[in-house]
Amino acid sequence: MTLLPRRTAVLVFVAFAYAYFLSSLIRAITATLSPTLTQEFTLNAGDLGLLAGGYFFGFAATQLPLGGWLDRFGPKKVILYLLLVAMFSCGAFALTSSFSGLLLARVLSGIGVSACLMAPLTGYRRWFDAAVLMRANSWMLMIGSLGMVASTLPVQWLLPVIGWRALFWLLGLMVVAAIALIAWQVPRWNPTQAAEARTGPVRASYAEVWRHPYFRKMAPIGFFCYGGLIAIQTLWATPWMIRVAGYTALQAASGLFWINVAMLVAFWAWGLANPWLTRHGYHAERLIAWGLPVSFVLLAIIVIAGPALSTEAGALWAIYCVSCTFVALAQPSVAMAFAPSLAGRALSAFNLLLFAGAFTLQWGIGLAVDGFQALGLTETQSFQSAMGVFLIGSVAAYVSFVTAKSHNQSLPS
Repeated sequence: MTLLPRRTAVLVFVAFAYAYFLSSLIRAITATLSPTLTQEFTLNAGDLGLLAGGYFFGFAATQLPLGGWLDRFGPKKVILYLLLVAMFSCGAFALTSSFSGLLLARVLSGIGVSACLMAPLTGYRRWFDAAVLMRANSWMLMIGSLGMVASTLPVQWLLPVIGWRALFWLLGLMVVAAIALIAWQVPRWNPTQAAEARTGPVRASYAEVWRHPYFRKMAPIGFFCYGGLIAIQTLWATPWMIRVAGYTALQAASGLFWINVAMLVAFWAWGLANPWLTRHGYHAERLIAWGLPVSFVLLAIIVIAGPALSTEAGALWAIYCVSCTFVALAQPSVAMAFAPSLAGRALSAFNLLLFAGAFTLQWGIGLAVDGFQALGLTETQSFQSAMGVFLIGSVAAYVSFVTAKSHNQSLPS
């Protein structure tokens, strides 16, 4: 059930999905470009982690004000203004000749696409019922995976033809098309909704969100497990395949391609299953508690085996990432735990945790790799040790999740 006419709801979803496709492509493209950028700018592992993490720093820095903007001004106005920043950042990345310029452009790109998931989810919280919201969330993530698929082999094929700078000019033009599509199809936030956001519980800022037991229960797995999934998928799976498993750049791009295809299929399946699961009482907490431990077992196998499973590295990372998708159920569940007038802030606060985690873990894994090498470990051993530390943090976050009380009452409509 939706509160919009069916045709309008479909067109709104398509417009937002295209923007989110681009945001995921921009987010993940540094993984495919990492060998090229490493060679051209002489980057070490810490530099590479910082560059990829710069996107998440910009993204995370925007989340707190973003929640208030979404609740007050509505998804359409907010995403349009921010996409202008994304358009500018693509041109800045294409023009720069220094690492600092690359980093600044990546921070701006994170800011520019920071509303590409939160804006639609805020709108969907008002326009769709619970079952449709869960499906829309999963299928938005499916479209995001499609963007990550596009960032792998298609980018690798285009790279020798037009170069990485031209790729970013092309991305800038695609962002312009997203701006036009959203301006055309997405409804405005009506005056009643805006007034509710100014005078309702949202006025209490983020205090009500941070204090909520359900939010606190989900926060550790959001930071470590969901943030870690993003860090692996958008960066560290590729260096692992090249430096530990011995893949060529093209083989690693192919491996990343299949990782993202697997994620696309997983989120498509979640979208089909979620309405049935919701109707039969299989809510997010229960599914996460059952499913997430599988990812820890898989990560332990990858870390311990290292180069011994070099041929299977791409497949193992794909299965690991799919096993992590249980934690993606937390995001719409957090939104449904709050009244509609607080949905934007609840989503943005949780998203802040996710991308703060992604930034911290992307950069932290790189620093750990360099640090272990400085202690005398080989490159392979350093990657294994760094991923081992990440595994310990993820397991600790899960233990916190299963032992915390949510006190989550019936979800508001």
